[in-house]
Amino acid sequence: MTSFSSHPPPRTRLFRGWFVVAGAFAVTLVGFGSAYTFSAFLESLQRDFGASRGSASLVFSLAGFLYFGLGVVSGPLADRWGARRLAVAGMVLVGLGLAAAGQARSLAEACLAYGLGVGLGVGASYVPVLGAVQRWFVRRRGFASGLAVSGIGVGTLAMPPLASLLIEALGWRHAYLALGVLAVVVGAGMALLIEDDPRHRGLAPDGDPLQPQASSAVPAGSTVRDAISSRRFAGLYAACLISSFGLFVPFVHLVPYALDHGLPAGSAVLLLGAIGIGSTAGRFFLGGLADRLGRQLALPLMSAGMALSLVVWAVSSGFWGLAAFAFAYGVFYGGFVALLPALVMDYFGGRSIGAILGVLYTSVAFGTLVGPSAAGFAFDLSRSYLLPILAGIGANLLAAGVLLAMSRTRAASKPGARGTVGNEPTHAQRS
Repeated sequence: MTSFSSHPPPRTRLFRGWFVVAGAFAVTLVGFGSAYTFSAFLESLQRDFGASRGSASLVFSLAGFLYFGLGVVSGPLADRWGARRLAVAGMVLVGLGLAAAGQARSLAEACLAYGLGVGLGVGASYVPVLGAVQRWFVRRRGFASGLAVSGIGVGTLAMPPLASLLIEALGWRHAYLALGVLAVVVGAGMALLIEDDPRHRGLAPDGDPLQPQASSAVPAGSTVRDAISSRRFAGLYAACLISSFGLFVPFVHLVPYALDHGLPAGSAVLLLGAIGIGSTAGRFFLGGLADRLGRQLALPLMSAGMALSLVVWAVSSGFWGLAAFAFAYGVFYGGFVALLPALVMDYFGGRSIGAILGVLYTSVAFGTLVGPSAAGFAFDLSRSYLLPILAGIGANLLAAGVLLAMSRTRAASKPGARGTVGNEPTHAQRS
């Protein structure tokens, strides 16, 4: 008689990894959604504190620098202490920062409260929750990663209009307080779903049965030192640095641009929602599509797509043209953000994924510190956004070229440098 004892039992319960994805989704929604409400507050901060557009933009730039730059610290801490603790603490910091920003008596105080609170809070949580999601999936890693970070897109869609309504109803100070309470209740509460490793539940990635010899093994992959000394990492770092100089300019300046061209405030804020809709679509559909087509080639296509969409911004001044730009930019931006951590996991494995992502995101931190504020100061000097938009087009095209060249680079041959995830080959290798 044939024995079927070696077959895995039928799955009757939802795989726990999807709960981890849900927690990461909520953390990214609340964290980045809170950050991207900044454009809704920009006019109020300029008016009440007599600030220029460039100096007011520094508030966002500081927050962006911190929440990407701190990944170099929070990633290794998550590998050691666990992502859940850092995610909960991060969401509490976001809430406290928003509440404190509402009490600011000067632009400097608003910059410190918002920049440090939101910056430190998102910085403490973003890389750890992304790293946790990568460990729970192999076959559907691109889709799971895209679903987790689609919270950024939904937050971009929902939170700026919510902030605008709160400002109209309560004033900008009480609006910040309300958003702070929301961040703590929803963000910290959902962060409790985060877990670091399926082996703690007696599972392998994707819910497969755990092999006995793997139950206590260290996850396979590169050490941080081997990863960051590889040519693949250097290519990823350079591309992210170049692209990020213009990456977040639309999130800060699209609403002021629309107001400058005569659009009403309600319609201008809706443009950020269009980025959010496109971003959510990009994370859902392009992440899953790249699982089938290959993430190495999909990532440079995302940068090229952002460059082409910025051309639409450069020639648009009406609502529908700007909405078309916002949606298209969101699609490719969302795809880029979803694919990047999955590709890092493909290249370097799960052993030190949090720390590796943290080092990589310092590139985005430097670009975010410079890009939005430089765009604001360029506007103050020229009364036009044309130069920042053209710079963004050039940066994304250059980043796409770097990524295409890097995709042809073989993994380093020295010990510890890997192109596989454990014994699971990357999609490119399977192809």
